Amino acid sequence: MNERVTDEGLARYWAIDPDVTYLNHGAYGACPWPVLRAQDEWRTRMERQPTQFNGTDLEGHLDHARGRLADFLHADTDDLALVPNATTGVNTILAALDFAPGDEILTTDHEYNACLNAIRRVAGRTGAQAVVAAVPFPVASPDEVVEAIVGRVTERTRLAVLSHITSPTGLVFPVARLVAALADRGIDTIVDGAHAPGMVALDVTTLGAAYYAGNCHKWLCAPKGAGFVHVRRDRQERIRPLVTSHGANSPRRNRSRFRLEFDWTGTSDPTAYLAIPAALDFFTALVPGGWAEVIERNHRLVLVGRQKLLDVLGSGPAAPAEMIGSIAAVELSDDISPGPAEPAGDADPSATYPLDPLHEALIYEDAIEVPVYAWPHTPADGSPRRRLLRVSAQLYNTPADYDRLAAALAARLDHRPGDQSTMPAAV
Repeated sequence: MNERVTDEGLARYWAIDPDVTYLNHGAYGACPWPVLRAQDEWRTRMERQPTQFNGTDLEGHLDHARGRLADFLHADTDDLALVPNATTGVNTILAALDFAPGDEILTTDHEYNACLNAIRRVAGRTGAQAVVAAVPFPVASPDEVVEAIVGRVTERTRLAVLSHITSPTGLVFPVARLVAALADRGIDTIVDGAHAPGMVALDVTTLGAAYYAGNCHKWLCAPKGAGFVHVRRDRQERIRPLVTSHGANSPRRNRSRFRLEFDWTGTSDPTAYLAIPAALDFFTALVPGGWAEVIERNHRLVLVGRQKLLDVLGSGPAAPAEMIGSIAAVELSDDISPGPAEPAGDADPSATYPLDPLHEALIYEDAIEVPVYAWPHTPADGSPRRRLLRVSAQLYNTPADYDRLAAALAARLDHRPGDQSTMPAAV
C-alpha cells in the first residue's frame, strides 16, 4: 500500500460504521480493510490445500510473521511465541510457574480484571496470596506508581504481574523502572502489555522483563486472535503452552523445545498471526512518518479529546500527559444522567457485561460508542468504586468525535445518584 491520505480520509480504510462515533478502539481494536483482505488471502491459501499448508508450509509462514513482529518489538524471534491474546499469554506464564503456600503474587488495582482472575485462580490452587497494591488515581507522576508498587514488596513476593498501560485507567506505567526495581529484589515480572504494541515505542529486549504478553489486534490493528508472549531466554525452560501437543516429544534438534511446543498446539486458524506483517506494513505506508507518527498522532488526539471532556465536566486531568498513550480515562461526577447500573439481577442476561445506563444511552440515543464503568473492579483498600469513562484515539478518529461526546455529556448534567456495584470492567 503506497497511498497516503489526509486525516479526513483515513477512516475509509476501516470498516467502522460511519453512523457511529467510535471512541472505543481500546476495547477490541479495529482491523483495516487491507489487513482483512490479507487475512482472507491467507485463509484461501490454507483451504486450497489444507494438508500441504498446515503440515508443511505453515512453519515457514509463522517464522516470517514472528520475525516481522520481533523486528517491530526489538526482540529475538526465538524468544517470541504467538498466542491468541495477551490474556492467554499471562495465563500461560502463571500456569507454568510453581508457587507454594505463603508465596505472594503482586499486582495492582489498575490491572485488567481477567488477569486478576487468573492470579486469584493460581493463588487459590497453590496456596499463594494475591497482593493488590493500590496505585493513586489521579496520579501526579510515575514516581507515585513506583512507590505504591515497590512499597508492597515483602520477603514472600515471588512474582509481579503489572500492566504496561492500564486498561481501566489508561495510564502508561513506568515499567522499565518497575522491572529493574523488582529484579534488584530477586522478583520476576510478567508485563501485561495488552495495549502497548503500536501505542508506545516498545523494546522488549531492553526492558528485560522475564515475561511480556501483548496483543496485536488492538493498536497494531491485526485481526482478532493475534497476540504474543515474550519469554526471556533464561526463563524458557520452565514455560510450556497451555495445550500440550506434538512438540512435547518431537525428535527434531533444529529448533528449541520452546519453539516446537508453541508453534503447534493443534489445528486452528493461524491466519490472524500470518496477517501481522500486513498490519505492520499498513501503518508504515499510511502516514509519512510511519509508526512513530502514528503513535504521536494518536497521543496528541487523545489529549485533545480528554481536554474537551474535562472542560464539560469542570475537572482536571487524572494524569500528566507523559503517562497517557492513546487512551485516557476521566471520572464522571454524580450529576451525569443516566445514573449507574442497577443490580446485576436486572441486567440483560444475554449481555456479556451489564452496561452502565450512560453507556447504553450514548450508543442507542447518540450513536457514540464509549465505555462507562466502575473502577476499581475490587478496591484494594476498601474505598468506594468510582465511575469512569474512557476514550481512545486511532487514526480514523477526529477532534469532532470528541466534540460530539462532550455535547452528549453536557446534555446529561442532571444525574441522579445510584448503585455502582455491578458495572463492568474496561476491556
